[in-house]
Amino acid sequence: MGHTREEKLEALGRVLDTLDILRVKCPWDAKQTNESLRSNTVEEVYELCDALIDDDSPNIRKELGDILLHIFFYSKIGDEKGLFDIADVADALNEKLIFRHPHVFGDVKAETAGQVSENWEQLKLKEKDGNKTVLSGVPAALPSLIKAYRIQDKARNVGFDWEEREQVWDKVKEEIREFQTEVAHMDKEKAEAEFGDVMFSLINAARLYKINPDNALERTNQKFINRFNYVEAHSIKEGKNLHDMTLEEMDKLWNEAKVLEKEGKQDDSSKGISH
Repeated sequence: MGHTREEKLEALGRVLDTLDILRVKCPWDAKQTNESLRSNTVEEVYELCDALIDDDSPNIRKELGDILLHIFFYSKIGDEKGLFDIADVADALNEKLIFRHPHVFGDVKAETAGQVSENWEQLKLKEKDGNKTVLSGVPAALPSLIKAYRIQDKARNVGFDWEEREQVWDKVKEEIREFQTEVAHMDKEKAEAEFGDVMFSLINAARLYKINPDNALERTNQKFINRFNYVEAHSIKEGKNLHDMTLEEMDKLWNEAKVLEKEGKQDDSSKGISH
């Protein structure tokens, strides 16, 4: 299954050759710009994320190829503008990897992954075109949940963190109480702000207990979808519309789905519902 280094390089070269031809001969490829490709790139990354969550190796391979195409495409556009090409991209990446791993390529000592992470942010600040501040490296366009996790993780890398992870629960409880207070007062704006604080504190707790909150939430999303699809599929089998079912009837099907899920016997009929 594995390929030699030469075969890997040749495969990459073939893609570059194909893209060169498409850029000239295909009307769609020829008119693409950084701006026109951006939304497609975001979509491709999310499709890769779906494949990773599902641990779907064939689709992971497929989606990695789509993202690789976008990397080559942006590099091709940069080359056409006389700004940079794929070799510049690769060289810059290699230089960055070496610079950020002085414990491998230099004399710095780092015995654990934690020690490597602690050095990471300081190294990024020292780079020629690196981050000017610790938090400036967090992209503004990141989804809010992921952004919160990255903000907290970067702050941790410079020592701004709880002394003991158990301490975070007092903060979580405090934020929940404040949210409940504002909800009781029916102040929507303040309640929204406090709910944000609740989520931020829970994301912090997840980080401290080495749980990826985005992955955790997506697993719950998928769990809900699968269970609800089961309910919908079985309502169709019974010739009923969901709107006509009682909450008790839906709860019964929901609990059936939970049992089948735990037994690893989720009914395939529930997977046919579009979502």
